[in-house]
Amino acid sequence: MRVRFAIWTTALILSVLAAFGIFVYTNLSLSLYTAIDNSLSLSAAQTTANLNVDNGRIVISEPITPEESGFEAFSARGLTLIILSKDGTILEAAGPFRNIQPNFERTNHNGSFSAIPIANDDDFIRVYTLPVLDNNKIVGWVQAMQSLAPVRDTLDRLLFALVFGGGLLAILTGFMGYFLAARTLAPIDDITRTAENISSEDLSARLTLPDTEDEVSRLAKTFNNMLGRLENGFKRERQFTTDASHELRTPLAAMQTILSVGREGERPKAEYRQALDDLADETNRMRGLVEDLLILARGEGGLTLQSEALDLSVLLSDVADSLRPLALAKGLTLNAQLPSELPFKGDMDSMIRLFVNLLDNAIKYTDMGEVTISAFQDAGEIRVTLADTGIGIPADHLPHIFERFYRVESARSSAGSGLGLAIARQIAQTHGGEIKVASKSGTGTTLNVILPL
Repeated sequence: MRVRFAIWTTALILSVLAAFGIFVYTNLSLSLYTAIDNSLSLSAAQTTANLNVDNGRIVISEPITPEESGFEAFSARGLTLIILSKDGTILEAAGPFRNIQPNFERTNHNGSFSAIPIANDDDFIRVYTLPVLDNNKIVGWVQAMQSLAPVRDTLDRLLFALVFGGGLLAILTGFMGYFLAARTLAPIDDITRTAENISSEDLSARLTLPDTEDEVSRLAKTFNNMLGRLENGFKRERQFTTDASHELRTPLAAMQTILSVGREGERPKAEYRQALDDLADETNRMRGLVEDLLILARGEGGLTLQSEALDLSVLLSDVADSLRPLALAKGLTLNAQLPSELPFKGDMDSMIRLFVNLLDNAIKYTDMGEVTISAFQDAGEIRVTLADTGIGIPADHLPHIFERFYRVESARSSAGSGLGLAIARQIAQTHGGEIKVASKSGTGTTLNVILPL
């Protein structure tokens, strides 16, 4: 990447410099050549205006000195002025190229430019030929000449400066680009080394880069956050495996014990019946545990929902009616404070499981008092509240109650797998909602299920 960055930087700089050089060279060349043409045409026009024309001829009675003719000023600027008769005879000439044989088209009534080479030289002379008119007839010619060597020298020096300077700048830019790329990509090397040192057994490694708030810094933060999530995920999976094996081992051990005792010898029918009842209880417990595990596994792989129009008010009322006998058996009051209707789109079976789990949990851990379920719609969401007067949840356990197989110590003696709240949260999240809990040990618990419409 460093080499590629350096190459691309060099190529980009070369392209920009080439375009800039062409633009500067072209514009300066045009400007210099235009300046020479303007100077030649102006000099020829001034000379023509000062000529004495008599009876269709240019009259020069005696040789004109440069001081008298004004040629001195032109010659000082490197100009050559030649005055010719109609047949091309040189009448007067001044300047460095006054001995050059004129070569022009004599029938042209307008001024014209041409270029003639200098013998034994690679240079050219720019020539402007202007006819001298009398009564709209050509009576002679004035030629203004100037060497293009200064322009060529200027352009050659400019070209050398652009090529040499641009090439040197491009090379320096390539080295600087490589150096900057090395410094910029150094954190990427740190990320690579950190990633190579990570294994499923140790995800504690983190990047320690300065917080520069640039793309690499954000990448390092994202990488560290990813490592944190992976570490927590591995911890949860290891804990899940441990807890699942423990939970499954318990009913299996109980079933094995019952079967072993039953095969030791003849026993009364009542004991066999009791053993079968115990086996049925353990089987049901294991079946419920496996079903809950399958629900969680399907949810993690992307739960498929059958979205349909529901009335949560009716659904919650039916759930409350189905669990009211459990509340009455414990001497509890189950209150349902629901509006006449609560339209919602979601999966009916999942919604029933969600609220059955939460309401069954509330009844299970409430020994006296009441359990209340209420709901209302507000600001584009439905909020379902389940409040009980049960044993409550200590503050240090609240962040973990939705974890799989997690149970507060005071609830260990109660029947259950510890998966009900985890399944409830998964269903709520799958519907785009969330569950919030507020509780205090000894004063009861309040769960709020928030579902977007």
